[in-house]
Amino acid sequence: MEENNNNTVHASDSVDKSRIVEAKPLRSLAPVLPNHIQSCFPANYPSGFPPFCSFEKPREIPIPKGVEEIAVDAKTAEEIPGSAKEKTRETPVAANVTPIRFYKSSVDEEVNPRGGGDVNLFSKGLNCDEFVDDRVKRGAQNIQNCKEFLKRKKNKKTREAGVDGQSSSVGVNPSLNDDGNHESVNHVLMTFDSVRRRLCQLEDSKELNSSLSIKRADLRASNSLTLKGVKTNLRRRAGAVPGIEVGDIFFFRMEMCLVGLHGQSMGGIDYMSIKDGSKEDTVALSVVSSGVYGDDTEDNDVLVYSGQGENFNKKDKHVTDQKLQRGNLALDRSAQRHDEVRVIRGLRDATNRSAKIYMYDGLYKIQDSWIERGKSGGGIFKYKLVRLPGQKSAFAAWKLIQKWKSGSASRNGFILADLSNGVESIPVSLVNDVDDERGPAFFTYFMSLTKPKPFGLVQPSLGCNCKASCLPGDLNCSCIQRNEGDFPYTANSILVSRKPLIHECGTMCRCLPNCKNRVSQTGLKQHVEVFKTRDRGWGLRTLDPIRAGSFICEYAGEVIDRAKVCQNDEGDNDEYIFDTSRIYQPFKWNHDHGLLGDGSSNVSSEDYTIPSPLIISAKNVGNVGRFMNHSCSPNVFWQPVLYAENNQSFLHIAFFALKHIPPMAELTYDYGFVLAGHAEGSSAHRRKMKCLCESPKCRGFFG
Repeated sequence: MEENNNNTVHASDSVDKSRIVEAKPLRSLAPVLPNHIQSCFPANYPSGFPPFCSFEKPREIPIPKGVEEIAVDAKTAEEIPGSAKEKTRETPVAANVTPIRFYKSSVDEEVNPRGGGDVNLFSKGLNCDEFVDDRVKRGAQNIQNCKEFLKRKKNKKTREAGVDGQSSSVGVNPSLNDDGNHESVNHVLMTFDSVRRRLCQLEDSKELNSSLSIKRADLRASNSLTLKGVKTNLRRRAGAVPGIEVGDIFFFRMEMCLVGLHGQSMGGIDYMSIKDGSKEDTVALSVVSSGVYGDDTEDNDVLVYSGQGENFNKKDKHVTDQKLQRGNLALDRSAQRHDEVRVIRGLRDATNRSAKIYMYDGLYKIQDSWIERGKSGGGIFKYKLVRLPGQKSAFAAWKLIQKWKSGSASRNGFILADLSNGVESIPVSLVNDVDDERGPAFFTYFMSLTKPKPFGLVQPSLGCNCKASCLPGDLNCSCIQRNEGDFPYTANSILVSRKPLIHECGTMCRCLPNCKNRVSQTGLKQHVEVFKTRDRGWGLRTLDPIRAGSFICEYAGEVIDRAKVCQNDEGDNDEYIFDTSRIYQPFKWNHDHGLLGDGSSNVSSEDYTIPSPLIISAKNVGNVGRFMNHSCSPNVFWQPVLYAENNQSFLHIAFFALKHIPPMAELTYDYGFVLAGHAEGSSAHRRKMKCLCESPKCRGFFG
C-alpha cells in the first residue's frame, strides 16, 4: 500500500483494503447462541424494566377471524403462576422465538391459531415443532393458569384493545406503525418526553422504588413506550423517514429509535441486510456524528465520518486496524451502490455540557473512502459524505447562528442588538430582511405585569419556610403542598406537567431567589430575536434549540378591565390582548399513568383553574411575548402561575415549549377565540381574523 503525506489513501487510488483489514462474509456475523441461553431477557432482571434487545417490530401471530385478543403485558406475565416465563429455561433454543400470546374465543376458550382450535396443541402450534408429551401437558397447564389469572384480574384497561379495534389512547394507530406521518411522530416524541419528565420528577423526589430506580430516565421511558407499542416508522428503510423533517432536533438517541430515524441506541451506524438479486447484501441507513472524532469540516455540507471499531487493543496493548465488517461494511457497500444515507449531527448542549443535542441534517451520499492512520497507529476507515442539494438548511444554519451570537459573522437585515435595552439578561436582537421597516411601533419593554390585580387565594403568612431552596419530595414545604405534593419542575428547570394552577415561591417565602421553584420569574433563558415575517407582521423566533417544557417568557403587559376592552369599539383595536377566558383548543401534554406504571391513581387535570378572568394588554408595555404570532398547531403553550409579591398574590401567564423547537423556528401559540355573545360585547366579532398558519389543523380564524 502506498500512502501520501497525509497518511491517507483514497479509494480512487485502488486501495487493496484486504491488506489492512480482515474482510469476513456478512453471515459470519450472525450471533451463535449457546444451548444454555434461552432468551435475551435475563431471568433475574428487575421487574418492570426489561432491557431492549432490538428495535425491530416483533413478529405478529395472525388472529383467527371472530377471535378476541387478550393482551398480556410484561407485568401480568410475571404474576401468572406457572407461566411461560417460569419455563424459560426449558424452552428449546430457536433462531426466532415467537412470544406466547393468548386468544379468547366467544366460548371463553383459548384457541391456537395454527392448531385448529385444539388447546392441547397450543405450544406445538406456535413453533411448529414436535414437542414431547410432558411439554404439551405443561403448556396446557400454563394456559389454564393464565385463564384463571385473567378472570381474577380486575383492571382490564391496560390489557384490552381500544374501542372498535383502534389502538389505545397512548398508542399509535396501527395503520401508522410501519409508515408514520408528522402526527404520529409528534405523538410518539411528546409521549416519550412526558414519561421521561415524570420519571425525572420521581427520581428528584426519591419516590421511585429502589429496585426500579435508574438514573437514565430516557432509557426507562423508551422501554415503557416499546412495551406498549408506542412507536412509529417500524419498517426499516433507506432515504427519508415519513413525518421527520430536515432540521428536527432530538435530545436523546432513544427518541430517534422510537420514530425510526436511527435504530441504534448507541452505535453510530445503522444498517440492514437487503436482497440484491440472488445474494444478500448490507447497506447503511443512517449515521450519527457526535462531533468528537474530527468529523466536522469547514464545509458544513460535507461530513468526514470515522468508521466504527477500536484501533487499539487495551487488553493486549497493541495496535489493531478497524475491520471491514458491520457498519463499516455497510458504508462501503452503500458507497459502491451510491445509496442515500441519513445524517444526524450532534453538538454539545450549551445548558448541559455533558449532554448532546442531535439534529437531522438530511440525506447524503458517500463520495469517497480511504484508510487513515490514527494516533495510536491503527488503521481507521474514513468516509466522505456530501449533502444532496435542494434540501432545507439545517446544520449549516445552526453553525451560522453560533457565529452570529459570538459576533464573528454579520447578517442581512440586522437592525438592533438588544430590543430590551438591557432589561433581559440575554439580548433580544431585531432583524428585518423582508422590507425597509426599521422596527415595530414604540412600546416600553417590561418583563412582567404592570398594575396587577391581587388574587386572594394565598395568604402571605403561608410562604414556605425552606432555608436555602425548596427540595423535591419535602412535604413540609407549603409551596409543594399547594402543588399537590409534587415539585412542578425538574432539576434543570423543565416543567413536568400542565396544572390547573402552578404555585411558585414568592417574596414571602424564606427560600433564596435562585430557588428552583421560581422558574417563570427569572426572564429569558434562550436567545430569541424579533423578526419581520412576510405576511403576519413582526414575529418571534429562537436562535437556540429549546427542549420541551422549557420556560420561554411571561406574557408581560398592563392588566386591564373588561370594560376597557369593550371601549375598543369606538377606538382602535388592541391587537396585543391576552384573555384567559377565551376558548382554547384542548390538547394532552401530561404523561399517561398506564405507560409509566407509577401506581398513582390521581390523574392531574390539564384544565386550567383561574380565580377570575385575567386580561393583559401589551400594546404600550410588554416584552417579547407580545410578538408571538398565532398558530392552530403551535409549539408553545401558556400556563397560569401564581406567586406572592409585596404581601399579596398575583396571577401571571407563563409560556412553555410544547415540544422540542429547533433553531430559527418561529415561536407560536394558540390565541383562542371568543364565542358569540361573550362578555366582551360587540367587539368580539371585530377581532376575528383570518388565520395564516397554514397548518393541517388550521381552523381558519382566531381571536
